[in-house]
Amino acid sequence: MTDYRVAPGEAQEDQVTAAIEKVTAQVPSSVFLGAAIASIIGSVCFKAANKHHEALFVGQWVAPFLILGLYNKMVKQHGSDATVGQKQESY
Repeated sequence: MTDYRVAPGEAQEDQVTAAIEKVTAQVPSSVFLGAAIASIIGSVCFKAANKHHEALFVGQWVAPFLILGLYNKMVKQHGSDATVGQKQESY
């Protein structure tokens, strides 16, 4: 069977992605967590005010904020382009 996985250092991101990650890596992870918590609180407030559609809309922001926070953390720890010389950790 053929192995189609990409080896570390085999593919690289473009300059646009690298530039975006360089800027967004400066954002603390607590910002994304705070945004998720604020979305939960906002959703609860809308639900208490009997605005169900708004509560669902704002409540759906929680997962994207947390995913962006995870991506941000991964970029900070590993970078977007791992090279062959860098240590690769497996979990």
